Amino acid sequence: MSMELRTSPHQISERSVSVIMKHVVLSLLPICGFSVWQYGLSALLLLLTVTAACVLTERLINRCTNQTGTLSDWSATITGVLLALTLPPSFPLWMGVVAGFVAIAIGKALFGGLGNNVFNPALIGRAFVQAAFPVAITTWVPAFSAQRFSELVPTTLTAPMMMPPDVAGWVKQQAVDAFTGATPLARWKFENVVASAHDLLTGAVTASSGETSAILILLCGAYLAARKFMDWRIPVAILASAALTAWLFQMYNPAHYPAPTFVLLSGGLMLGAVYMATDMATSPVTPLGVWIYGALIGVVTVMIRYFGGLTEGVMYAILLGNALTPFIDRYTQPRVFGTRLQGKKK
Repeated sequence: MSMELRTSPHQISERSVSVIMKHVVLSLLPICGFSVWQYGLSALLLLLTVTAACVLTERLINRCTNQTGTLSDWSATITGVLLALTLPPSFPLWMGVVAGFVAIAIGKALFGGLGNNVFNPALIGRAFVQAAFPVAITTWVPAFSAQRFSELVPTTLTAPMMMPPDVAGWVKQQAVDAFTGATPLARWKFENVVASAHDLLTGAVTASSGETSAILILLCGAYLAARKFMDWRIPVAILASAALTAWLFQMYNPAHYPAPTFVLLSGGLMLGAVYMATDMATSPVTPLGVWIYGALIGVVTVMIRYFGGLTEGVMYAILLGNALTPFIDRYTQPRVFGTRLQGKKK
């Protein structure tokens, strides 16, 4: 009689990295579809181009470093899709290629690949193009324009290093009523105009490609949480802390600060809380740590929106949370049964 001894764990889970990533991609498809429905061919080309840039960059790095098999885990695809969803639909395609390259080469490969990256790669790419192309990243076009499926936004096919054409004339031709050229956060911050909750929920606002339908993002996130492919505590902590912070400021000055519903539904808070802050490689793993991490992101997001020079703060709040994740994990490690806390005297 022979006996085989193995180290733990003895039960192998069917939820491999590739399976989890594949389900994340599937959950993003409705958001991508709604983005294309809103903005048409330009949004579709941006999604395909940025995703292809991420996948090809991953392939190129694999060949240069003699690595194999990393494309099959779907992580580069997720990075490309999420990055594209954070960009304006009018973003020139060549700039999207730059964003995808930076996201994979610097945000992921530079740290050693999947699981070793300190920061969310999609946000690294987004932060780079926000600094490199500030005008393009803040150029908006109306949703549901009449010719969105028959013609491209003029800036989409801008040649590299060339001045993008002015989209003002193109916007006038679309005959979209009440288009202001500003996002709801920008209109509130600079014009003191608060968008209605209905418009924010249904996506009838100007924003980045995947940041407009809060209901759809929540439903897709609920699917991932139900399948246990996402730690639901992180988005709950982010949204709860952001709502509480916004409520306290509104109680202090109702005439100046908007309601918590506006804070939760506007900008990229929903997309960031559900899909980016929950990145397993860059978020804490301890039970207490995930709550601290989420609360930190929610509070910092509101503070940047209210007191910073930028209209949106989700990206920087999540990157800050990523940077603090090792420290959060270190100081929130639960005590192992039978041991003493460090520094505690006998």
